[in-house]
Amino acid sequence: MKHGRSWLPAHLLAWGYAALLVLPLYYLFTSAFKSNDQIFGAPFSLPHSLSPHNFATALHSADLATAVVNSALVTVGSLAVTLLLALPAAFALARTTGRAAAAVERVFSLGFLVPTFAALFPTFLLAAATGLFHTRTFMVLFLPATAMPLSVVILIQFMRTIPAEMEEAARLDGASTFAVLRHVYTPMCLPGIATVLLLNFLTFWNEYLYSMVIIGPDPEQRTVQVALPTLRSLTGTDYGVLTAGTLLTLVPVAAVYTVLQKRMQQALVSGAVKM
Repeated sequence: MKHGRSWLPAHLLAWGYAALLVLPLYYLFTSAFKSNDQIFGAPFSLPHSLSPHNFATALHSADLATAVVNSALVTVGSLAVTLLLALPAAFALARTTGRAAAAVERVFSLGFLVPTFAALFPTFLLAAATGLFHTRTFMVLFLPATAMPLSVVILIQFMRTIPAEMEEAARLDGASTFAVLRHVYTPMCLPGIATVLLLNFLTFWNEYLYSMVIIGPDPEQRTVQVALPTLRSLTGTDYGVLTAGTLLTLVPVAAVYTVLQKRMQQALVSGAVKM
């Protein structure tokens, strides 16, 4: 081995950290197939059987299937609106120089300083005034506003790495501003777009406070994060059912991460190379 023993501590720390990450997932997975007695009696042992009883109970008790569909509709709709707004905004700011563009970019950055709960009461009043209270539509329109600062700042940094000659060549071919954005900047910013999609997906999917207040606990409208805590009261704190329901809510997250992880890794590697 080229580096000899100097790499041994680093390898040990890396594998130790990986074990710390895997252990909670193992506990969650095995608990989903156990009863309360088995969970507390032998928390880290393998389950006696792989019966789907806990999963069926979770789906039926909290109507998780409907909640997952509601969360998917809200999340996908919010992601689409976020990209439709963030891409043109980032494109304009990345191509514009001067104090005005810098000031607008700083305004977007100030969005990071606004606490989530600080806008709860004004948002509640806005939902009531627009007649969209207790609807998923309001969440689809509201969540992109919370994601714009991060999305625009990330996309600006990627678009600024695109050579100006690419746009000039497209202009010589007669491309309009919209065509330049669509055919030049967007394809070359796919790693940045994937990063924005993944980060915002995790935020939108796991959002609880505003979903609980705006959409409410209606079984036909509530999202999965609002439905999941009801398992505790409906099942008398059956932790096997609770962990089974939690696993079901993690499946979409794992699927989206699997699809977008390569693009996000490209973004991280390209960023490291350019530093």
